[in-house]
Amino acid sequence: MQKRHFLSLSAASGLLLPALSARAEAQADEPVLLTVSGAVGKPNRGPVDHVVDQMMGKHGIEFTQATTFTASALARLPAVSIQPTLEYDNKPHQLSGPLLTTVLQAAGVGLNPARTIELRAVDGYNVALTVAEIQDRNMIVATRLDGRPMALGGFGPQWGVYDPAKVTTLKGKTLSEGFAKAPWGLYHIGAKAL
Repeated sequence: MQKRHFLSLSAASGLLLPALSARAEAQADEPVLLTVSGAVGKPNRGPVDHVVDQMMGKHGIEFTQATTFTASALARLPAVSIQPTLEYDNKPHQLSGPLLTTVLQAAGVGLNPARTIELRAVDGYNVALTVAEIQDRNMIVATRLDGRPMALGGFGPQWGVYDPAKVTTLKGKTLSEGFAKAPWGLYHIGAKAL
């Protein structure tokens, strides 16, 4: 290795480490609510720790690196709102949060339309959609229901959701069928390699 190349790498590392450290410190005081693993280009954590990551272990989730999001990290992403009629009370409700594609991009996941994305809920419910399907559904990672944060034990803290009435391929389906690929209690997203 040439001395100049070594010195430029050292300087770049010196700039990068404080930036990564600052990001880690900013999240250290908040619990992680969402983990994106697999084909991530902006990881901020290492592999699954089977002692600490009990739920992931029980759900068979394995990864070597991932990008994590706290409530404030998700809140910093641009939010959108939808107003679907929910299957649980047959009434319209406002749901807001970032687009799922925005979350994927923040984790450094490439948005190739053929890429498979797996969404896993805290109860183990797991769905798989392609990026093209996610974009077609205008799917969001909802963090708020009717203006209030969603709690764990209800639909939250995140809900991978869309408005089935606005999805052409779901027209004529029952509400239950329409929401079949909308896991509430979302805590893990797996981006498959192409």
